[in-house]
Amino acid sequence: MKQIYLVLTHTGTVLSRIIRTYTKDEFTHVSISLDKELKKMYSFGRLNPYNPFFGGFVHESIKYGTFKRFKNTQTKIYSLEIDDTEYENIKSLINYIKNNKELHKFNIIGLFAVGLHKRIKFDNSFYCAEFVKYVIERSGIETNLPDIIKPEDFKKLDNIKLVYQGKLKDYVPSRMLVNEHFCPLSNICI
Repeated sequence: MKQIYLVLTHTGTVLSRIIRTYTKDEFTHVSISLDKELKKMYSFGRLNPYNPFFGGFVHESIKYGTFKRFKNTQTKIYSLEIDDTEYENIKSLINYIKNNKELHKFNIIGLFAVGLHKRIKFDNSFYCAEFVKYVIERSGIETNLPDIIKPEDFKKLDNIKLVYQGKLKDYVPSRMLVNEHFCPLSNICI
């Protein structure tokens, strides 16, 4: 069995505040990570931290790009246990999209349609939540996610566990939440 991590964030940018106004949700962006250190965190979002409308497939990091620029980004990080085949399928799908970035576009129209409770979908085009849903479902993981998908919807996945909440820049994998208490690497909860 392996773990994947779903990283829900709210940067506080103008665009994220607009999205929050329409959705009334706590978080406005979602990324998927294949490791608890969040070194491999992927999504569809802004390619340039200073331009929210020029987007596409992104390899995100706490240490550079948008999350470095917006230091007060709030997050909830969830883990989801999946089998080895599902994990390899997710990894393959992400690598395919990463290696074919020019074939995949940022669905900015679909992103704004969500605020109007509409779904506008184009082939090979994603906003963050569409991308994460796509790789999870195409990997063979059964979900109950809605067609009009928002970052908050991932909280409702079966067997998902909250492992951290707070500022993204303060995330330390060795201090993950377990039963709402922090546990160091020794797994002795305090």
